[in-house]
Amino acid sequence: MQRMSLYIHQKKDWPNFKWDADAIFSLFSEARNLQGKLFGKMESLGFDLRSEAVLENMTLDILKSTEIEGELLDPVQVRSSVARKLGIEIAGSVDSDRNVDGMVEMLLDATQNCFKPLTKTRLFDWHAASFPTGRSGMYTIKVADWREDTTGPMQVVSGVLGKEKVHFQAPDSLVIETEIEQFLEWFNNNDKVDLLLKAAIAHLWFVTIHPFEDGNGRITRALTDMLLARSDKSSQRFYSMSAQIRIERKGYYELLEKTQKGSLDITSWMKWFLECLINALNETDNILNKVLFKSSFWKENTKTIFNERQIKILNRLLDGLDGKLTSSKWAKMNKCSKDTALRDIQDLINKNILQKEAEGGRSTNYELKK
Repeated sequence: MQRMSLYIHQKKDWPNFKWDADAIFSLFSEARNLQGKLFGKMESLGFDLRSEAVLENMTLDILKSTEIEGELLDPVQVRSSVARKLGIEIAGSVDSDRNVDGMVEMLLDATQNCFKPLTKTRLFDWHAASFPTGRSGMYTIKVADWREDTTGPMQVVSGVLGKEKVHFQAPDSLVIETEIEQFLEWFNNNDKVDLLLKAAIAHLWFVTIHPFEDGNGRITRALTDMLLARSDKSSQRFYSMSAQIRIERKGYYELLEKTQKGSLDITSWMKWFLECLINALNETDNILNKVLFKSSFWKENTKTIFNERQIKILNRLLDGLDGKLTSSKWAKMNKCSKDTALRDIQDLINKNILQKEAEGGRSTNYELKK
């Protein structure tokens, strides 16, 4: 009796993907148009503003890529690490953990060196950078090598113990080497597919192979960024697919499961990917507005005298401070007394820089005066 092919990687003609080009044409055209407009807009900015936009976007990309998998990195550490690697000077830079630096190094290699060939060694380097201690949370994992499935098939499951739901089962570990060789050959040498569509296919294909014991999602998203950078003909990243996938995470996982259990006609997947990309491109206005606001703020206050503590907190507010600003948080972040914090804050209120938030509560919150 022939076994039923439940997953696409078990189909006889895997991985010969197909799609309805007419069905995705309008989405493809819109995405291409938005790409052109975005890079035209960025070209009109000065070098410093472009660099700040890249810093903002790459920080967001790394934070959201790890957040998708439930890992929360320190935004200040990520921003500081990205700035150091890009040679950008920022106020309030801090030291960063090895896992933060590893994520930054992986994304920068994927995008700054987007035109270099993708190799098995490069994938292993990315994996090692993602797990510098050889551990994922509490567990020791096999780093910089393919998974071995010693405890059974690699499955994506949800639910409590004994009532698990299997969403996906990856190809057997014995075929990973062959699967990856085929993927790398296509990734490096197939130039018949437009790079936007290639990014969508590569994302689905690699996450379906699921070659590593852990970290497959973040490496998949790095590969997506790599092909999008090639498509943009620029290593400078001004939009974040990871941030958009994080917003659309529920729909992403539902469609991914449906596609992996479906046929090799991936039209629905291609449509979703292009729609997500369009949303990501449209979101860049928010990043650009933030960068421009920060730039204009410091220009308007070039003659205003601030102490180091005030400069540090103002930059944190302009970069998007996590949570509310209180005098206690000010004191903690600056390692100073609460009295000093209150004097700093009152000085900024007198200078029309800060104001008390309108909302009441147990403690007074402060915000930038718009």
